[in-house]
Amino acid sequence: MSETTQTVTRPAAPPDAERDRPGAGPLWETAATATDIWNDSCAIDELRYAIDRGAVGATSNPTIVGEVLQKEMHRWRDRIDAIAAEHPAWTEDEVTWALIEEMAVGAAALLLPVFEREQGRKGRLSIQTNPKLFRDPRRLIEQAMHFAQLAPNIQVKIPATRAGLEAIEELTAAGVSINATVSFTVPQALAVAEAVERGLRRREADGLPTERMSPVCTIMVGRLDDWLGVVAARDGVIVDPAAVHWAGIATIKRAHALYAERGYRARLLAAAYRHHLHWSELIGGDITLTIPHAWQRRFNLSEVEVVERFDDPVPEPVISQLYTHFADFRRAYEPDGLTAAEFDTYGPTVRTLRGFIGSLDSLVAVVRDVMLPNPDVK
Repeated sequence: MSETTQTVTRPAAPPDAERDRPGAGPLWETAATATDIWNDSCAIDELRYAIDRGAVGATSNPTIVGEVLQKEMHRWRDRIDAIAAEHPAWTEDEVTWALIEEMAVGAAALLLPVFEREQGRKGRLSIQTNPKLFRDPRRLIEQAMHFAQLAPNIQVKIPATRAGLEAIEELTAAGVSINATVSFTVPQALAVAEAVERGLRRREADGLPTERMSPVCTIMVGRLDDWLGVVAARDGVIVDPAAVHWAGIATIKRAHALYAERGYRARLLAAAYRHHLHWSELIGGDITLTIPHAWQRRFNLSEVEVVERFDDPVPEPVISQLYTHFADFRRAYEPDGLTAAEFDTYGPTVRTLRGFIGSLDSLVAVVRDVMLPNPDVK
């Protein structure tokens, strides 16, 4: 694809402590465009690294929290013991959720200066509701309302499932800033935006403020790419090997155009990074990029030029191949490709929910090993 170099306003230099570090530039430069950077982790050291390079938000989910616990067990083992001792009747699940909440509150505190500076529009920490509740709007709402009280800059992740859409509207009307997750498609992004708009209009009709709310709809670009790779291997589909790596990019660019056309107030967010196109092709868009720490370091050490490419179309031959060979790309790309009733059974939705639920179970098992150490192991 041809690239047209555009003028990009550069940000101020990194703080003194960062100036001599290799690769400090690309994410700083990206953050000087309309594009926001988030840290795709609530790990404290990783979040500090990201904030130093212009990040204005962060996120977590059961997989991320499990990874944080592996990296920072020295910080959390004693706290797990303490939570269990403070609540002797609690199950391992309850201790686990208390741990998740404490991690979120700690990360939110690091972002609070951004939140205050941006008057609530940025600087939030996203915490995910229990993925096992994806079919129950009542319990999603109940847990989300609890999470929203943990810190002033909490954003609550709700799955873009059929039940999740109901919860998103109700929570938005109640003043909770949501982040729709388990979302991969244009139809899901549009349904989320409509649910947010209904909630905002209800809130405004009641004379309640919306100015400091910042609803977000995630498109997990890499997970759509992953799914088409699975389909290609499963069904023996032969396409240009690079084509599937454009699927998520094409989808979020089309969703963004529709958001702009329809004036939706939710903002799109790209997640699930697999390669540099998930960053470089989205630079300049009025969207958010939530980038894992490892990818941030790779991007910061890269020689990829920070050029605004968001408005560049995905190459037509790529779209043609994807459209011709993958029914599930057509379902993701077309505004009416999926009905809300089909969201829960769409391949990437099922795979991601299974993954999140499995990660939560694994996280509970780690907490169990602290609460009840295996006597067979020294």
